[in-house]
Amino acid sequence: MTRFFRLTILLMACVAAPAAYALPDKEIAGREAADAWLALVDHGKYMESWQATAPVFRDSITGKEWVEAMMKVREPLGKVESRKLKALLYTPALPDAPPGEYVVVQYETQFAGREGLAVATVVTMWVQEHSAWRVCGYYIQ
Repeated sequence: MTRFFRLTILLMACVAAPAAYALPDKEIAGREAADAWLALVDHGKYMESWQATAPVFRDSITGKEWVEAMMKVREPLGKVESRKLKALLYTPALPDAPPGEYVVVQYETQFAGREGLAVATVVTMWVQEHSAWRVCGYYIQ
């Protein structure tokens, strides 16, 4: 196979699959949104964190309920001592979630008030009306 022929096949494959090249940008943007949102939570700005979520999140829990839940669950864990990316996944759908685009971000997190590492999962979704990635789920295991 000639060098020209191999290059032509490679270029045709790239042109035929442009979505594959957009994927990392979505993962990066989803993670950046998760990181910014976690900064609010880490600083105890729970109401601001609720206000910065996707509408689907705010429709499922009131701001007052969110603050109460964070005081009950997150406060006892203490300050974040370390956080390391564990997994990052773009997906066009999630079970029991509305149609959309999602980025699931998992972090290994060491909290001052907990022995061993926790896995914190932040789910972001593309919110068209805001033209932004917004958090729609947060779980600590």
